[in-house]
Amino acid sequence: MTATIRRLPVYIVLDTSGSMRGEPIHSVNVGLQAMFSALRQDPYALESVFLSIITFDVQAREYLPLTPLTDVKLDTIQAPDSGATFLGAALELLIECVDRDVKKTTPDTRGDWRPLLFVMTDGSPSDLHFYRQAIPGIKQRHFATIIACAAGPKAKRDVLLELTDQVYILETLDAASFSGFFKWVSASVTIGANTVGIFDSATLPPPPPEIQLLS
Repeated sequence: MTATIRRLPVYIVLDTSGSMRGEPIHSVNVGLQAMFSALRQDPYALESVFLSIITFDVQAREYLPLTPLTDVKLDTIQAPDSGATFLGAALELLIECVDRDVKKTTPDTRGDWRPLLFVMTDGSPSDLHFYRQAIPGIKQRHFATIIACAAGPKAKRDVLLELTDQVYILETLDAASFSGFFKWVSASVTIGANTVGIFDSATLPPPPPEIQLLS
């Protein structure tokens, strides 16, 4: 096999529906920038992490194609005045992106590490049928870990449990809560970048007090 640096793909799927407008989406933008800054301080992350962001409201968008951490530059993410929450469409788009971007091991080349997935929503999928249809495809893509964040009191936690047993709860949608979540995401990615190849699945750091694992 040729000696190439193996990438650690990290996919972040973000709810940008109308209910996220105002302080929540502002807090998400601040949290993302803090996350990028923290990741760039880790040499292993700088070498291996590639980030992708998919947003979803009335449609799903590949907001940031899979990009080396060093090259990530984000405009402010916006949320519409109102609208649906098409998480199912976002998962379908995610499957397309993973199939297109994640390199598989061949006899001549080492493939990428198993990707990490973080999903955040403050509601429930408007396209519940398509959401449930997409879940088997997500699980067949062999993510090293799938983390779902149920943000705020209207997030349907039981629906997220259909996707992953790693569902974390943010009770409030303020800047402090989102900041804590994205700092934890950056710490999780950093650990992933430092331990890939050692463990079969990603090892997560303890979440901050404002983030509770749904049990």
